[in-house]
Amino acid sequence: MNTELMEALTILEKEKNIGRDVMMDAIENSLISACKNHFGTADNIKVIMDRETCDYAVYAEKEVVDEVMDPALEISLEDAEKLDSALQIGDVAQVPVHSKEFGRIATQNAKNLILQKIREEERKVVFDQYFEKEKDIVTGVVQRYVGRNISINLGRADAMLTENEQVKTEHFEPTERIKLYVVEVKNTPKGPKILVSRTHPELVKRLFEAEVAEVRDGTVEIKSIAREAGSRTKMAVWSNDPNVDPVGACVGMNGARVNAVVKELRGEKIDIINWDENPALLIENALSPAKVISVMADPEEKIASVIVPDYQLSLAIGKEGQNARLAARLTGYKIDIKSETQAIEAGDLPENYMEQMGLVGEEGYTGDYEDDYSEEAYDENGEYAAYDDAEGIDSAWEDNEEEIEFIETDEE
Repeated sequence: MNTELMEALTILEKEKNIGRDVMMDAIENSLISACKNHFGTADNIKVIMDRETCDYAVYAEKEVVDEVMDPALEISLEDAEKLDSALQIGDVAQVPVHSKEFGRIATQNAKNLILQKIREEERKVVFDQYFEKEKDIVTGVVQRYVGRNISINLGRADAMLTENEQVKTEHFEPTERIKLYVVEVKNTPKGPKILVSRTHPELVKRLFEAEVAEVRDGTVEIKSIAREAGSRTKMAVWSNDPNVDPVGACVGMNGARVNAVVKELRGEKIDIINWDENPALLIENALSPAKVISVMADPEEKIASVIVPDYQLSLAIGKEGQNARLAARLTGYKIDIKSETQAIEAGDLPENYMEQMGLVGEEGYTGDYEDDYSEEAYDENGEYAAYDDAEGIDSAWEDNEEEIEFIETDEE
């Protein structure tokens, strides 16, 4: 038993996860290569290796002849009889080849062949390991900044977080542990190239899968995600179980689940809304926390016209149009938002609409909206004050028979 070789193969198998059979094949090929360098040919070389004991032997098959013309392929009858007295002219003799007789160049070539095979297998093992994690999240350790890119250590491989995949508001320190979304894994001659991201919308989905058991087991589905990395994310969820509230499951008790995701995303706000097959209801939900009067959606043209109360217009559009922009991405519809006044002037609503709704009397606005939507709830810029003060916003619309009720959960 070749104990030294067996121990070396065992170490390689444990540390680098390289199979023993693969390394034995590499040793066989290296011995054949060494014989070719030493004898000038390897066509008649045969390597026999015991997979259990790691013992090996190298033989050169030579024809027994009266007069030797090519020592690499032929052997004299006198020399053949020393190996086996039964050999005759024309027989093939198995001549042992001792690796100790190889020259320095042949030995070095054999060594390089084995090392090259080890490197190739190591790269292949690493590629297979991270290829399985493609479209998933991994935890990495920040190593250093390389220009505007960040080098991340993922364990057995390094990844580069490029500037385009970074959130502009985030800054990491060396040795800091962060979660990343694996966009793509490429196999290159220099090893696997792993592309990671902190801005991809799927990062939010994978984080919720890790935090929310109902999402992980498929009870709650994340139907759509729209994200502006570092600022706000809107996520539409649906429950396959009528007894499970999808928004409540994602928010968690006292906002514990969503706050864990918000913390990982460095304070990025997350709006969670109910998914609905009806595009009008979906758009209404997507524009939360703004109250919507009516939605007219065209499924064929993917265009929707939305009417909101006058004092809700800025809230529906959002800062720099963010709320409307994210709602459009979430639903896939081009959304045109108008106030009540604009809709009446454009003829989109009847002229006596306000009176019919009991919102306008002889002296103008009657103030019959619910307290949650009163003008006092908004600051001087028209922004919903309670909404802006919350760090982890989780909101949804519940469609009751009589009205749409806004639900808000502030981060503790």
